[in-house]
Amino acid sequence: MLVRSAIILFVLFSYCSYAAGQERIAPPGVVKEEPPFRKKMYTDKKGEKMPYRLFIPPGYDSAKKYPLIFWFHGGSGRGSNNEAQISNENEKGSHVWTTPDHQAVFPAFVLAPQCPQNGNWANPELNEVAGSLQLAMEIFTQVQKDYSIDPDRIYLAGQSMGGTGVWSLLQKYPEFWAGAIVVSSYDNFTNVRAITRVPLWMFQSEMDMTVPVDLVREMVRQIKKAGGAPRYTEYHKIKKEAWDEAFAEPQLVPWLASQKRGASVAAPR
Repeated sequence: MLVRSAIILFVLFSYCSYAAGQERIAPPGVVKEEPPFRKKMYTDKKGEKMPYRLFIPPGYDSAKKYPLIFWFHGGSGRGSNNEAQISNENEKGSHVWTTPDHQAVFPAFVLAPQCPQNGNWANPELNEVAGSLQLAMEIFTQVQKDYSIDPDRIYLAGQSMGGTGVWSLLQKYPEFWAGAIVVSSYDNFTNVRAITRVPLWMFQSEMDMTVPVDLVREMVRQIKKAGGAPRYTEYHKIKKEAWDEAFAEPQLVPWLASQKRGASVAAPR
């Protein structure tokens, strides 16, 4: 299992590193429109820096409490430009929450840190919160201090490499999260019982060449065996990663918005 996992990780991160170099460039004279995310930079006590974007709901009122989506990009979002984590392959996963229609019923913050070019969010074999993931958690803590965030409505979402960060945070700090979404990502659980405490929706393509579907199916079985009730959607006709389809699911935003920390995890319908 360790050897197989290492091969999956190598393929996953190698593919994503290649994809990172394929960023679309605007034609000469065309100004690329900035997405509605504030561009920020975090510096820790040791001088380590991490770029991040923060979407603030229109009409933000500090007297109210707001939900927050903690977004973890895939490998193509790595870098230092503070843009790739919310654009191209990572656009749908970061922007689905920010549309006017969704903000009208679910006015949520979206926090999108950017992992360094040569970094990873987590190691699926260890599930430690260190390095880039630790910096992301420090940013999350700072945002909670700066804005009126509802501690009972904080959600994790990640695709591909970003899913490894979600899996690690679910297993390390299950008491923090109201719900989680993982798309096209693998983990070798080190604390599967912790995951059962959080409402979870997993997505996978049957024909994904990077993360074999049989491994994800086994993960679902493990969570259920431990007492969890994950919601699982598997796509059978797409020959690629599942994120375009997952973040277009009509029930995705309503499902996540209905979750609240501490509520019992019911079996999916």
